[in-house]
Amino acid sequence: MIMKTNILFSLLLLASTLSSSLARGVFQTLPSEDFNDHSNVNRTRHLLEGNESRSSTGTNDQRRVCVDLALGYMTNSELERAIKEFGQRCSNISRIYSIGKSVKGVPLWVIEISDKPGEEETEPAFKYIGNVHGDEPVGRELLIFLANWLCDNHLKDPLATLIVENVHLHLLPSMNPDGFSLRRRGNANNIDLNRDFPDQFFFANDDEDSRQPETRAIMKWLRDIQFTGSATLHGGALVANYPWDGTHDKRTYYAGCPDDDAFRFMASIYSHSHYNMSSSKEFLDGITNGAAWYPLYGGMQDWNYIHAGCFELTLEVSDNKWPIAAELPILWKYNKMSMLNLVASLVKVRAGRTFADYHRLLAPRDRYEVVATMPGYKSKNTSIWLDEGAMSLDFVLDPEVSVKGSILRNVYDCNCDSKSKLEFVEFLLGSHLEVFFVFIVILGFLCFLFQRRKKVKFSTTKQSTGAKRTVVV
Repeated sequence: MIMKTNILFSLLLLASTLSSSLARGVFQTLPSEDFNDHSNVNRTRHLLEGNESRSSTGTNDQRRVCVDLALGYMTNSELERAIKEFGQRCSNISRIYSIGKSVKGVPLWVIEISDKPGEEETEPAFKYIGNVHGDEPVGRELLIFLANWLCDNHLKDPLATLIVENVHLHLLPSMNPDGFSLRRRGNANNIDLNRDFPDQFFFANDDEDSRQPETRAIMKWLRDIQFTGSATLHGGALVANYPWDGTHDKRTYYAGCPDDDAFRFMASIYSHSHYNMSSSKEFLDGITNGAAWYPLYGGMQDWNYIHAGCFELTLEVSDNKWPIAAELPILWKYNKMSMLNLVASLVKVRAGRTFADYHRLLAPRDRYEVVATMPGYKSKNTSIWLDEGAMSLDFVLDPEVSVKGSILRNVYDCNCDSKSKLEFVEFLLGSHLEVFFVFIVILGFLCFLFQRRKKVKFSTTKQSTGAKRTVVV
């Protein structure tokens, strides 16, 4: 039976293209009249390394201004209450859970939105993370707007239905609740969390115990869930940023990663769905390679891609890092379709029921060599041409029959030397002992039935012979 066992490996290749989604009616736009005269003007971000927000380094008057700006934003307690109330109101399509705690012990709450929350399905998973920097709180509010919109419009709006029923969407409104309460960029230890991840060029963050608890929580989260796509929400500019974020020599230039085309398409989806991001005069098409903008090290998006296979964008969604709360509804309108369309770009086809499942974002209109491998099985490969839509591939892998130490070897191919006998006995006494025991019981039962049938037949024959016996006098 072992030799006949194959494994079905399903690979869902996702082509994240704006044009194909438009053809399917996935992407929507908001009419310009919805925005009135509130359009943002693109400005260059002057972001200095290690700068604190005005509340921690400015004058008393500046501190009062910052405190006033916080009015209308949810406090950490209010945010937690809003998340839990959402979980109760939309329990049919959501799950609330925590991935850890901040330095000061504030839970890092996540909202999962799906038609089957908490279950493993052959569907891509996407995550949004807000408030990575404590003084960039717009993302906190936008993710609550997004969650409530999906809940209110599930089964009413086709785009909401598409996302809820085909994606596992995870929303972490605040990665840095301590920094938010302190009104500063870093966390309670004054560490920039977007510089705290292991880096491919510089190895200052390799000691996991030295990392911040918020960073470790994100890393564990990605070990638990295989995310296909991701985006973090920042403030201070208006642009969709993609890897690489750093360079080996710390110089500023375009540093494309191996999936540069796919990342450019993802960034373009967000930029073109936004009200005015793509019309930026600072960034061509409203997108930028991170290292071409300015290099940074220990960033989260590069770590996601390298260590977790997750395609992450860094989204600058507001020129003002901390706009007044009255502007939040306008910022939601500006970013709403971008946030929805980026998630919806993962939804092209539904993967079949499989033993193994894997999703991979690829740029369209190109030829790819796809290889499916699994320990104990022979690998298989095929060449494909990926068009505008997604493609689903199924591989049936044959087990290896001569791999030393593998329990998948052909147990019937038995040499009569002592080594083979010993390996055969070890196989039987290993993880297959229960199966072997059941086999012996069934065999014994069959022997019992055979012996009983034999006795009954003999008794019947004896009686029949006795009746025909003749008596000689």
